Amino acid sequence: MARRIAAGAAYGGGGIGLLGAAAVGVLLAEVRLAKRSVGGGVAPLPPAADGLYGRGYGGGAEPLRLALLGDSTAAGQGVRRAGQTPGALLASGLAAVAERPVELRNVALPGARSDDLERQVTLLLAHPGRTPDVCVIMIGANDVTHRMSATQSVRYLATAVRRLRTAGAEVVVGTCPDLGTIEPVYQPLRWLARRVSRQLAAAQTIVVVEQGGRTVSLGDLLGPEFAANPREMFGADNYHPSAEGYATAAMAVLPTLCAVLGVWPEEERLEADRREGMLPVAKAAAEAVEEAGTEVTGARAPWALLKHRRRRRLPSVQEPAPLPDVRP
Repeated sequence: MARRIAAGAAYGGGGIGLLGAAAVGVLLAEVRLAKRSVGGGVAPLPPAADGLYGRGYGGGAEPLRLALLGDSTAAGQGVRRAGQTPGALLASGLAAVAERPVELRNVALPGARSDDLERQVTLLLAHPGRTPDVCVIMIGANDVTHRMSATQSVRYLATAVRRLRTAGAEVVVGTCPDLGTIEPVYQPLRWLARRVSRQLAAAQTIVVVEQGGRTVSLGDLLGPEFAANPREMFGADNYHPSAEGYATAAMAVLPTLCAVLGVWPEEERLEADRREGMLPVAKAAAEAVEEAGTEVTGARAPWALLKHRRRRRLPSVQEPAPLPDVRP
């Protein structure tokens, strides 16, 4: 199914759905009902975290440029402090591993669907001399809940990745999270939500790898901790991650973020005992959605590398220095 969705996106198909319209309509109604039943919790707007991290590193070295794109998860909705957002956590972690300062710019928009990526990419590429070294994209959940065609969803994502790669940026995509972990959604709709989001995540993996990016499976929001401890891992609205949840997510994405820039300290080799290997890209995509935190990287077409990188605890995050004004 993921291969069919990806092929439809590449060759202009538009009618491949993940579930029947009636089932998706019921799912959407259930999600809305669930969000009203969580006790009135409201997620705060994401705090601004743009700035320079790791100022003490590098001895005057040019900062690495990191950009985040996507929806509320990329923006960090659900927490109140800038240092708790995924952008700040990733920028601090990258600075510590690379021992260089990192300049963060976050253009993600709460509520965004994949069709908003065109606007976000345009914002990032508006200043040719400040093209990001690496971009992290987190998108897809709103595509599912708003019933965007899966082929349209991955087509927008593929275009965004292609534009960023053409501009010279590396790209890491955190694929659609498993919506079956949203606590107030009950069976059988929990199963339907899981099926839809995992199929979209697999299709995202295929198109991203084909465009020269890497993916990390967000799965059940990056780890069994979310399923085992939903009260701790979700925020006030039981829908967006809490500070602990974002930290778990960032720890899973950071190794791939560092590896794509060539600064991850571990040797690049496949470890059979960690179930790593080279697989056809569609097979690798299907395997990745089954285990959160799995990385898929393109190899020689149609093959891809499946890796389970070891996570590292994130450093403490200090307040960022403001970025220079780059407006025309």
